[in-house]
Amino acid sequence: MPVAGGKIIKPVKKNYFTFSGKTGILLPVKRNQGGAKMSVKIRLKRMGSKKRPFYRIVVADSRSPRDGRFITALGTYNPLTTPKEVKFDEDAVMEWLQKGAQPSDTVRNMLQKAGVMQKYHEAKYAKK
Repeated sequence: MPVAGGKIIKPVKKNYFTFSGKTGILLPVKRNQGGAKMSVKIRLKRMGSKKRPFYRIVVADSRSPRDGRFITALGTYNPLTTPKEVKFDEDAVMEWLQKGAQPSDTVRNMLQKAGVMQKYHEAKYAKK
């Protein structure tokens, strides 16, 4: 062991525990395990009233609740009109898909009918 001025210096270990002032106990320090990625979804957020659904197409963290916090709104979906009305910003949707956002099954079907998924596929696998 290293000696400094007649005193033994112990090697410093990394701090794996932290002291909780509220409970007075040691708690393990949470560390990033392997660099896990946050999962972002493009999905529907229910709006409207009882028996009168109206949806927003939003980008949200997969862990947030259906009607909870979201990152950005991309468009709307009204299932009550005939034909069903779907409006969204195609450029913003393409941008989020290229960033890695995963659409829900329902949103994927809407994007396929609008031709966005075809454009995304062509852009992703275009010969460079």
